[in-house]
Amino acid sequence: MIKIIIERRIMPGLEEEYEEAAREAMRQVLGASGFGGGETLVEKGHSDRRLMITKWRDLRAWKEWRDSEQRSRVMQQMLPLLTEDENVRIYEPSY
Repeated sequence: MIKIIIERRIMPGLEEEYEEAAREAMRQVLGASGFGGGETLVEKGHSDRRLMITKWRDLRAWKEWRDSEQRSRVMQQMLPLLTEDENVRIYEPSY
């Protein structure tokens, strides 16, 4: 199991539109092969900052979702709401 950490910064005043796009993204990812769940956090005192933590079976499953047409469509709605590109980091268990 790996975890994908995604940081996003939302344009001021567009938080509600972002939340709508994020809900649609969650509906889409629920059917993705290898998706194991996730959560979204808002940075305390900074309503424009979001942190997504998602779990995936393996790196291949994440890459399939990342490169999918479904995610591309969702991101087309979301990207105009962001002040900068999302920051994606991949974590794996240390043994």
